[in-house]
Amino acid sequence: MADVNRGNRPLSPFMLGQYYRFQLNSVTSILTRITGNALIGAAFLIAWWLLAAASGPDYFKVADFVITSWVGDIIMLLSCLGLWYHTLAGVRHLIWDNGYLLDVESSDKMGWVVIGGSVVLTLLTAIIV
Repeated sequence: MADVNRGNRPLSPFMLGQYYRFQLNSVTSILTRITGNALIGAAFLIAWWLLAAASGPDYFKVADFVITSWVGDIIMLLSCLGLWYHTLAGVRHLIWDNGYLLDVESSDKMGWVVIGGSVVLTLLTAIIV
């Protein structure tokens, strides 16, 4: 029979919180996937608004109220943040695909640049628009 060494392994995956510490690269990777999926929802919301504009003034009034309310403003601001984050994370992956900045230190710096850059670009977009 195979020698299974059970003494040096965690008992269950739920114990990973005690043994595994999240790293910046894993968090930014997870955030890239989350923002990509959230942008699909934002695209549906904008498409609904445009279809309502084409449907007539009564229906557009409802959709425009939702988009321009304070909840809609927050959703659009977070969508802008997600769009900038997803774009910068995509650029980071293009750099990695070309074989550059693959060491841990450079990777961490680029992770912070993606996070900080997306916040700065979102604030600039909100101020300009």
